[in-house]
Amino acid sequence: MTARLLSAASVFALLASPAISDSFNRIASFPVIANMADGEDEARESSAEIISVSEDGNTLIYTDRPLGGVGLIDISDAKAPKPLGNIDLHGEPTTAHIIAGKAFVGVNTSESYTNPSGRLAVIDIATAKEVASCDLGGQPDSVAVSPDGSFLAVAIENERDEEAGDGGIPQMPAGYVVKLPLANGEADCAKLQKIDVTGLAAVGSEDPEPEFVDINEAGEIVVTLQENNHIAVIGADGAVASHFSAGEVVLENVDTQTDGKLDFTATTDTNPREPDAVKWIDADHFATSNEGDWKGGSHGFTIWKKDGTVVYDSGNTLEHAIIEIGHYPEKRSKAKGVEIEGMEFARFGDVPYLFVLSERGSVVAVYDVTDLSAPKLTQILPSGISPEGAVAIPSRNLLATANEADLGEDGAARAHVMIYELSDATPTYPLLTSAGADKLIGWGALGALASVEGTEGRVFAASDSVYAAMPSIYEIDITQTPAKIINQTIVTRGGQPAQKLDIEGLTSDGEGGFWLANEGDAQKLVPHAILHVNAKGEIKEEISLPVELLAHQTRFGAEGIAKVGDTLWVAMQREWGDDPKGQVKLLAYNLEDKEWGAVAYPLDPKGEGWMGISELTVHGDHAYVIERDNLIGDKAAVKKIFRVKLDDLKPVKLSEALPVVVKEEVRDLIPELKSLTNGYAVDKVEGLAFDHEGTAWIVTDNDGVDDSSGETLFWNAGKL
Repeated sequence: MTARLLSAASVFALLASPAISDSFNRIASFPVIANMADGEDEARESSAEIISVSEDGNTLIYTDRPLGGVGLIDISDAKAPKPLGNIDLHGEPTTAHIIAGKAFVGVNTSESYTNPSGRLAVIDIATAKEVASCDLGGQPDSVAVSPDGSFLAVAIENERDEEAGDGGIPQMPAGYVVKLPLANGEADCAKLQKIDVTGLAAVGSEDPEPEFVDINEAGEIVVTLQENNHIAVIGADGAVASHFSAGEVVLENVDTQTDGKLDFTATTDTNPREPDAVKWIDADHFATSNEGDWKGGSHGFTIWKKDGTVVYDSGNTLEHAIIEIGHYPEKRSKAKGVEIEGMEFARFGDVPYLFVLSERGSVVAVYDVTDLSAPKLTQILPSGISPEGAVAIPSRNLLATANEADLGEDGAARAHVMIYELSDATPTYPLLTSAGADKLIGWGALGALASVEGTEGRVFAASDSVYAAMPSIYEIDITQTPAKIINQTIVTRGGQPAQKLDIEGLTSDGEGGFWLANEGDAQKLVPHAILHVNAKGEIKEEISLPVELLAHQTRFGAEGIAKVGDTLWVAMQREWGDDPKGQVKLLAYNLEDKEWGAVAYPLDPKGEGWMGISELTVHGDHAYVIERDNLIGDKAAVKKIFRVKLDDLKPVKLSEALPVVVKEEVRDLIPELKSLTNGYAVDKVEGLAFDHEGTAWIVTDNDGVDDSSGETLFWNAGKL
């Protein structure tokens, strides 16, 4: 069962119009460290993985493997979620469900891969105490509750050791599926049924590894055997009713190399789908998210009839839609691309919605599956870093996602639960897309922004070193909502994409080309320099920073560039070795006499983290500067725009004492960052440009979706 999946026209173009109603928008974000008690070490790793909701829709419960327990969130007011604390389970929780005031949690207690064990823990929510337990006989993964509440199904994976042998299967002991009756809110451990699923798959049939289970209204259990590339349907009687291979795919027009390029021209090998999550859509159909494991992955999802017939496969279309909104994780190109892992299904009113989670793209794709053979992609939602699980709450028009990544370092993004509401409203995301362009344009890591005099309705952005093998300048149409990337110009040297570039500043040369500020890195042999490119992106001139300045260089160099008459002004991000603490240089290079000069710029006082400049641009009689710390979320303290009068920019020689300029605060951007999509404040506000009407446009750098949520905020900030 091999499907050859060809390139398709973008299914994301429907988001071009802002007049869409009945949209999901994020209304709150909850950092899971908020569930730690007073005095606990919040620097410890925590996570939100698989998430579910109480029967009344007011309490979320999620598993937190690093802390070895579950976390609870009060969402009675969904726009202001409140912590209800963590419950320690002395093991590794996998999935939790709340039924009649009790949480039923699969807990992995395995001593080793060869000696797996686990239990179903029953927790009284009111007292936060474990009141019962069922020995499951192996390592539990997914747990599902039947729609009528009469039983649980548990996937006992008994997962393989990826370091053993070639990391493949078979690796005993074999996994199985547990069916566990519920009576009056209690698990009937004595009637636990182990359902054998060996001998089914063509791959490692003696070692099935059940990954995910779901139950339909008829009491049928569907289970994915991910490593075996197989799917089984277990009847209400507890016997295997049908089973079939998940098949294979070949994808065209995808990126298969992790090489610093966004190059979507390759064709994959024949890959097994190796499905992870599975959700019933109706009595006869279910969908799988084809994450892939040790051999495969299809970068998408499939809708099946329960007899194994493929009704729909997303092919490359979902990944292409994710590419268009700048969420493509290039560093995963050689592996599984956007890595579709989690999934949820629910009906909101008359509309059946399938929610498809991209772990590496950090988004949730929302599909209207009224027509199962032609699902309609209605939105893509930003979802923190690495969404692992989702739960729909149709009774309250809500959706929640659990995002597992906890970067842990000071100021870095922590694991979050995100909450969305379905309402008659315009989608708030994306704010920038390349959908509708003449060709598929991948983009991200926008570290610079500029306008061009005489070019109305356009601004230009440049990507930084994340895409060092294909440095690009993007033309953005700001007359559309969302704004549209309509053209990409690759920066070249000698006819080939230029190497050793980290473009962090961009300004028009007045002749159709641009001056670029290149942030250097001595360890990577990237030069601190100014580059001049023509309208075709060809580098025509390269100006190195002066030797006497480079003697004091650090990693953090040029972060903005502006042209004033015959002078190029370059903002240095952070202090170099010859700078007083709290001051950075604004360098001046005169294009006529080829001389360097500078002034000193005082950085805003800061709390934690570091401070620096991330943009320099000129408008009217002032130079505008973005200053920011490197903190994110609630820790973010400084994301501000300042300005300096051009008349005060009087450079002196680098050998002289630099005059300190006087700056004026123009705007604190943190309120805007937090309100744009009701998420956490991102750290990298990196671009500022003024259009022909004098309106300010601002863009954030999404780091190429590497240790980042991938969210790019691009907005009209009005007149400053």
